[in-house]
Amino acid sequence: MTAVGHPRVVETDFHVRYAETDAMGVVHHAAYLVYFEEGRSQYMRDIGIDYADIEASGYQLPVCEISARFVSSASYGQRVRIRTWVVENRSRRVTFNYEVLLHGSDNILVSGFTRHIWVNAQGGVTRSPETWSSLLAP
Repeated sequence: MTAVGHPRVVETDFHVRYAETDAMGVVHHAAYLVYFEEGRSQYMRDIGIDYADIEASGYQLPVCEISARFVSSASYGQRVRIRTWVVENRSRRVTFNYEVLLHGSDNILVSGFTRHIWVNAQGGVTRSPETWSSLLAP
């Protein structure tokens, strides 16, 4: 599923940092997981949720599944854009989709998703807080 036509897509732009590249001069595959996290964090901030507030209210949203498809790569100094949107918002889990593109291009470098489960402060699976559930609706 792509971001095209999705009602709520948040875009986050930043430069590739030198520390994110490998010996070949391209972004290391593990760095894209950090990019997903940055996109997800910005998505939540843009809709009025700060992850720190989630934890302060006694909830956590750990990753329980992740997938990434690598098509092309970015290099140090290039600007990348992360598109993030929610594709699934259930009572106990939420799934975010991502597209990583070079800034100014519609060519997708990496696409993927992260699935998260709602847990309480003790780590037990729980229903999502009503406040967050309504804001995360796709």
